Amino acid sequence: MSADPRGSEILAASIPAPSIEYHALSPILIVFGAAVLGVLVDAFLPRSRRYPTQVALTLTALVAALIAVVLLSGTRMTAVADAVAIDGVTLFLQGTLLVVGILAVLFVAERGPLPRPRSGPGTWSRAAAVPDYGMDAFTPQASAVPGSGAERSAATAGVTPTEVFPLLLLALGGLLLFPAANDLLTMFVALEVLSLPLYLLCGLARRRRLLSQEAALKYFLLGAFSSAFFLYGVALLYGQAGTVRLTGIAEALAAESGSPTLALLGIAMLAVGLLFKIGAVPFQAWVPDVYQGAPTPITAFMAAATKIAAIGALLRVLQVGVAEIADDWRPVLAAVAVATMVVGAVLAITQTDMKRMLAYSSIAHTGFLLTALVAANDRGISSTLFYLFVYGLGTLGAFAIVSMVRESDGTEATVLSRWAGLGRRAPWLATMFALLLLSFAGIPVTAGFVAKFAVFQAAAAGDAGFLVIVGVLASAVAAFFYIRVIVLMFFTDPPADAPVVVRPPATMASIVVAAAATLVLGIAPQPLLDMAGRAAEFVG
Repeated sequence: MSADPRGSEILAASIPAPSIEYHALSPILIVFGAAVLGVLVDAFLPRSRRYPTQVALTLTALVAALIAVVLLSGTRMTAVADAVAIDGVTLFLQGTLLVVGILAVLFVAERGPLPRPRSGPGTWSRAAAVPDYGMDAFTPQASAVPGSGAERSAATAGVTPTEVFPLLLLALGGLLLFPAANDLLTMFVALEVLSLPLYLLCGLARRRRLLSQEAALKYFLLGAFSSAFFLYGVALLYGQAGTVRLTGIAEALAAESGSPTLALLGIAMLAVGLLFKIGAVPFQAWVPDVYQGAPTPITAFMAAATKIAAIGALLRVLQVGVAEIADDWRPVLAAVAVATMVVGAVLAITQTDMKRMLAYSSIAHTGFLLTALVAANDRGISSTLFYLFVYGLGTLGAFAIVSMVRESDGTEATVLSRWAGLGRRAPWLATMFALLLLSFAGIPVTAGFVAKFAVFQAAAAGDAGFLVIVGVLASAVAAFFYIRVIVLMFFTDPPADAPVVVRPPATMASIVVAAAATLVLGIAPQPLLDMAGRAAEFVG
């Protein structure tokens, strides 16, 4: 305690405010700012104007954020007192997330006809002959009990759940911050910000409401376990290094002469928290249930964007924070990668539901991505970035196609047998789906082949050749269930009551972009590979 010249006592020293580099944070700030505006739109605008305003606001914000990322290219700096790192890896992943986010918004915003009452006043009027349209995948009133009169009344009235858009922007803002976090507390905050809106979005399916609510509860429990393990790992690493900054942890480990026991335990707990998020074995148990029950647009967004951000965050922790003890964590991560590839590929064969099959496919792809992380070299970083871009677009396109095959009551025909003969009734849609499946299998002339080749090449260069062998065998197993679906679509007679194929324009646009990118990057991948190679750098 000290006194100033006028004799008054100063009870505490002043705390200097950190400088905030707004230009470096502009992509994140644009997305969060749009989310806040979206909340105000839902609060104050008339119901009839909310949907077009929210769609325009969301797409404008994402395009503006993507432009900001492009303008920041080549930047290497830290911001907000070294809490956020702006470097090649951050900007590449943020650009990938924003591209996926734009396509996901087109998918989420799709509208379809809503049911009308079969009897009652106005049933036979001219106005009743014109269908109302609303967001087809989402319940009009999430607070109503599934199947209740209140829910049916909201659907009949054409209520549009426009709160989906600010929730999606909040989740995307957290996803943008997650791989950019340069200290563990900032990373934890980003983890919570991206997770909480997704818990809500998982429970908003229009059809199969109970399954959707079960998915939301399971995802919440998964997230709770993830956060608990992550925070415990932060505490242990702080106990070892005396700091939560990744560069500070690296410096402490480099200067440590004894056994880094707390650091090993901390990185184990931290990795468990992140492996929950990416669905790696043995933390994948409820991932297929969540993917199956959530609204398909949200499933597509989670499967693509969450994995991109979580892999990016894990990559930064391993390469920047604990690279000094790589010899200790590489064997464990390699074992997880092997288990994830094998379990994902084998269990996918047994699935009879399309969404669950794609969920196990996503788990197998997690194993391929972990193979590049085990390499622990620059080639592993660049191949991971390329793989994440290809995987994100392909996964979004595949789930979008699943949403377009419907039963007569409007529910998605996700049972595999219902896809028989689809190639005869919707040849272009089936062809694009086959292209995406062949890319997932790693067949040449597709982007998936280039991505897997790059990952395996990095693993071989990093003395992890056994992972390449397991990866090739797992890819061969995975090719079986992908080709099984293609044979079912093109070489099997359709059922008598075959499902219908809807062709909403915005969703079709997302699918065409995903399929075109898969083909183009399979034929001419070098520009994106070069971009990923230049981006494979971290700033301390």
